[in-house]
Amino acid sequence: MENNNNQGNDDRGFRHSGQTFMILIIAAVITFFVYTLIRGAFVTGVTQEISYTEFVTMVDSDQVEKVEWGDSDITIIPKEGASMPSDSTGEYSPYLNQVDVRYYVVPVGADAQKLVDRMLEHGVVIYKKKPDNSGFIMEALISIVLPFVLIFVVMNMTMRRMGNGNGGIMGVGKSTAKMYMQKETGVTFKDVAGEDEAKESLIEIVDFLHNPTKYTAIGAKLPKGALLVGPPGTGKTLLAKAVAGEAQVPFYSLSGSDFVEMFVGVGASRVRDLFKQATQSAPCIIFIDEIDAIGKTRDTRFGGNEEREQTLNQLLSEMDGFDASKGIMVMGATNRPEILDPALLRPGRFDRRIVVEKPDLKGRVNILKVHAQDVQLDDSVDFNEIALATSGAVGADLANMMNEAAITAVKHGRKKVSQADLFEAVEVVLVGKEKKDRILSQEERRIVSYHEVGHALVSAIQKDAEPVQKITIVPRTMGALGYVMQVPEEEKYLNTKAELHAMLVTFLAGRAAEEIVFDTVTTGAANDIEKATKLARAMVTQYGMSERFGLMGLESQESLYLNTGRTVMNCGDDTATAVDQEVMQVLKSCYEEAKRILSENREALDQIAAFLIERETITGKEFMDILHRIQHPAESADTECV
Repeated sequence: MENNNNQGNDDRGFRHSGQTFMILIIAAVITFFVYTLIRGAFVTGVTQEISYTEFVTMVDSDQVEKVEWGDSDITIIPKEGASMPSDSTGEYSPYLNQVDVRYYVVPVGADAQKLVDRMLEHGVVIYKKKPDNSGFIMEALISIVLPFVLIFVVMNMTMRRMGNGNGGIMGVGKSTAKMYMQKETGVTFKDVAGEDEAKESLIEIVDFLHNPTKYTAIGAKLPKGALLVGPPGTGKTLLAKAVAGEAQVPFYSLSGSDFVEMFVGVGASRVRDLFKQATQSAPCIIFIDEIDAIGKTRDTRFGGNEEREQTLNQLLSEMDGFDASKGIMVMGATNRPEILDPALLRPGRFDRRIVVEKPDLKGRVNILKVHAQDVQLDDSVDFNEIALATSGAVGADLANMMNEAAITAVKHGRKKVSQADLFEAVEVVLVGKEKKDRILSQEERRIVSYHEVGHALVSAIQKDAEPVQKITIVPRTMGALGYVMQVPEEEKYLNTKAELHAMLVTFLAGRAAEEIVFDTVTTGAANDIEKATKLARAMVTQYGMSERFGLMGLESQESLYLNTGRTVMNCGDDTATAVDQEVMQVLKSCYEEAKRILSENREALDQIAAFLIERETITGKEFMDILHRIQHPAESADTECV
């Protein structure tokens, strides 16, 4: 149930950038229209440039009432109703008949005096044009000052949005933590199951906040910090919400990525503001989810991040500086504790490390019961069987399975959820929904059938393998053309070398069946080979189960809680080559053993495969009945006689 807000912050950043760009475009358009309107208000009439020859013709034809003589041009005001023939066409000029039209012409310097005398002869009134600076000033204001004003307004609005409304440009350093009071989260410790040890540690903290004198009387102090560590989906955030529901004190909740924005220094400012608010509200709890976003180690071998390191330094300073007696508790959650800075993990900052592991069998049963409180169940439901079939599942997986079971029941027209619905939900979560539109050819159906029966048959014959629950050749949406479901009889925490060997033989049995029956192989065993190779390599490099290398640890796993499967070799190149050869030998011997088992039980392989082709899906009981009848024909005959 972990939330990662890095992508969300990136999306918000892109949205802010796009919105800012659009606002700037709109501001530019508004500026242009405002400039045009205001400039038009200061320029009266319509101005039309005419040639010098036309101007002289107008003067000679008594068409000019007055002129304004400027430094660079002459503005002509014609008489009302004036018209004149054009010097080039002999027709009347259409411009002279327009209302409120002013003309200007660039005078010829050498003929200036002659032109003046000519105009005086025809009664033209001559004025000296006065310089008008108001238009220039207004134009400068419109073209220079107004855009800057609009840009400032736009940037201020943008900073307000980026600062979540906390005071414009100066508000980006404000804390964005959400504060919950008492039971506003709607979650208490009753809603958390399968993590009894983690709950116990957190209950002590909540009790300390409720009854501090009981602890201080003996000299105990409230832990400054508690770090929740575990795989994704195990319920770290849910536990934090339960603390908020139980504490009855202010609860500040935020993600590690909320501290960092586009401006340098914003994260440190937000840390200061957060602890300032917490000090004013003490006693209180601060919860930082995904704390690795700001708490990553300050190792500069591969380059550093100045903003993140400033934020981390401020967080370290604040956690070291506040008084624990005031009742301020800092909680963090992460699934990558190995990358956190050692200064953040030391006692005095995060005093407690609370490991939230994957639930065991009992824990999964309790989690299923919690999520089934509002679900209508019939009498066939057995949570123990579902818990056995979901080994390795976390709380989020189980909650999803219970919801899928309820949806499946409604789809089938039932008012209550049955055990069959729950098992179908387990399959949907693990391997996807049935892909009914994918129709295999008869040859492909035979290949897939023999492949899956090969897995099941080898698993049933080996004494160290898990029992078969179901075999199907119905394609699934996650890419599987068929699969075998195996359910352990009990919860196990350790595997013997014999059990791992049996798993390897079972993984390779599908490919062995294809080779025995069809004398060829297909691409369908790719996932089996990947799993087998990974397990065989772990046996050689991590579990010390290789006769060649003995107890030598040659490989270590990265990101323990993320289950990425990435490992790092701790050996030289020559040893790594020898490891590859050893893994190859292990896989080869297991494959030969799988072919031997299937060859010895060829009759069972053919009959069960034919039955599976006809039915498409068979249960583990049907599979075992056919196998028992073939292996013990005498007992089967006696049963039929009875």
